[in-house]
Amino acid sequence: MLSIAVCDDEILDCCNMAKDINDVLEEIGIPFIVRQFSSGRDLLNAMENFDVIFLDIMMCGMDGMKTAQLLREKAFDKILIFISASRDYVFEAYDVEAFQYLVKPIDSYKLKNVLQRVVKKLENHSQEFMLINQDRTRKKLLLREIYYFEIRGRIISVHGVEGIFDYYEQIGTLEKELQGKGFFRCHKSFLVNLKYVDNYNRQEVILDTGEKIAIAKRRYEAFCQEILEYMKRSGDSI
Repeated sequence: MLSIAVCDDEILDCCNMAKDINDVLEEIGIPFIVRQFSSGRDLLNAMENFDVIFLDIMMCGMDGMKTAQLLREKAFDKILIFISASRDYVFEAYDVEAFQYLVKPIDSYKLKNVLQRVVKKLENHSQEFMLINQDRTRKKLLLREIYYFEIRGRIISVHGVEGIFDYYEQIGTLEKELQGKGFFRCHKSFLVNLKYVDNYNRQEVILDTGEKIAIAKRRYEAFCQEILEYMKRSGDSI
């Protein structure tokens, strides 16, 4: 389900924007939920991990640009779309990696086009997969459903949503395949999906599942750097 936030201190504009988004997504058949916020502070204090945020720039108190900067500092790396009656902040929007800049009044065709691009971008990200050879067949595993890999010689055990699968592969090949995809080899025997890291210390990583994965001393500093970079990219929090 697509989780969307609309933040605008003009209550009527906020309601209308939410309604327009609702109409478009119902038309294209995408399940969704839309929440409305009347200030940047309320948005920042929300507990939800939104997929998309529509953010007005010229708001009283904390303006939209400052709100966006704080969102990025909090590791929000999903889709940020500015809405404004002015074109004056277009170049500043690049500094916070905005996906789109929409000028009020927002044309319905333009909004539909933007939302279709948003859906495509999110679907492409969530459908990344790998293929493994198991029992003379090829099995497709979605990367987002893998908790971690356990390495024992040439045997690799995949621990994930569907259970545990063993297959033969060289660890170097696996690491190369997963490079830049949110996995980190925190120990010679474990390659963990950073998406599922709940907390960690110098000895171990604790996953959302409650499982504990060892961290090698010499890999701890690199792990800390990698998990922070991942948070910036993905918006996950620890």
